[in-house]
Amino acid sequence: MVAAVAAAWLLLWAAACAQREQDFYDFKAVNIRGKLVSLEKYRGSVSLVVNVASECGFTDQHYRALQQLQRDLGPHHFNVLAFPCNQFGQQEPDSNGEIESFVRHTYSVSFPMFSKIAVTGTGAHPAFKYLTETSGKEPTWNFWKYLVAPDGKVVGAWDPTVSVEEIRPQIMALVRKLILQKREDL
Repeated sequence: MVAAVAAAWLLLWAAACAQREQDFYDFKAVNIRGKLVSLEKYRGSVSLVVNVASECGFTDQHYRALQQLQRDLGPHHFNVLAFPCNQFGQQEPDSNGEIESFVRHTYSVSFPMFSKIAVTGTGAHPAFKYLTETSGKEPTWNFWKYLVAPDGKVVGAWDPTVSVEEIRPQIMALVRKLILQKREDL
């Protein structure tokens, strides 16, 4: 009897250990049009996750650079994932519909946009809690950027004073690595 109980505990322990560690793509988020989306759909590609705002001093520079990056690299191997946030200076006051209209008409944004969320504090979205905890860097303003590898692990985080062009070489290196890996798998 003791041996059977011990074996059962050993099996439970082994199953618990075999479970994959949580990563960014394990979360779900509501897109800008109100549909629940599993971030799992982006697994296998490189993602640049950004908390965005429409009325920030960094808005024009970042949206233009993010859209150019998406145009150059996406969507098969790379995506910008944009999460509007009104926590910093109340610089994203509009509704999701107004935000979407603004970015599509002003910047021709083609990358995925999600519903407005909190990125810090007790009400922070779980995906941003994960980004903060694993990178050790919490957003303190709009346009924080987190680089997420195809396996869902955070490989870099930058504040808004670091331009998209400054981190482009790191993004390109990850995308190149991903493409070479896919070629090897053929």
